[in-house]
Amino acid sequence: MGSLDKSVPEKLAPPLDATAEQPPLFDGTTKLYTCYTCPFAQRVWITRNFKGLQDEIKLVPLILQNRPAWYPEKVYPPNKVSILILTSPLVPSLEHNGKITGESLDLIRYLESNFQGPLFPQVLQDPAKKEFAEELLSYTDKFNGTVFAAFKGDLAKEAGPAFDHLENALHKFDDGPFFLGNEFSLVDIAYIPFVERFSIFLPEVFKYDITAGRQKLAAWIEEVNKIGAYKQTKTDPKELVEFYKKRFLA
Repeated sequence: MGSLDKSVPEKLAPPLDATAEQPPLFDGTTKLYTCYTCPFAQRVWITRNFKGLQDEIKLVPLILQNRPAWYPEKVYPPNKVSILILTSPLVPSLEHNGKITGESLDLIRYLESNFQGPLFPQVLQDPAKKEFAEELLSYTDKFNGTVFAAFKGDLAKEAGPAFDHLENALHKFDDGPFFLGNEFSLVDIAYIPFVERFSIFLPEVFKYDITAGRQKLAAWIEEVNKIGAYKQTKTDPKELVEFYKKRFLA
């Protein structure tokens, strides 16, 4: 697994606020407009890192709560409201080949198709894994929505089946710890930013351990945490808990 991870250590630039000047637009530089704390943007950030594109795709981090006006006005106008996080529908977006592309699941596929270092080299050769990958990617919004909605209800009863769904999915292939077996893929990338947050917030606030009785899920989290491309993108646990408390429990 480690040999496939092309990420390298990276010094992150400070995020831009409302006072920041706009970087040149369409100057030939491929840019990923992101937020270091947004799980949707984290999906694309992980994909970029894993494929070894840290020199090829420049990160342009934003402070969403105090974002520069030029970003929604000139780069990526908002077109969809996220009811889950409410940090913004604005990130991630990618500036590449004279156009701006958005939506995290679309973007991880875009990086897969348009840049070197595919994440699905063997999976694409297996029709069963390819079909299962599409099923899991289509379930991500339902998974996230179910768990977030449960914050206001009976967490174990309402969110438990969503985590059971992941546990059962991890039993599908027995040739490795990831959703598609022995290869880390876009499916793992789609889920880990949200599972990361739930695994921090739910035990701290609700005393609910998402891995209790779910050995495959626990093993999956452990394996993903060994991947350098992901470890570089992890959010600060204390900041996450405080943000989620204000956002969901205030």
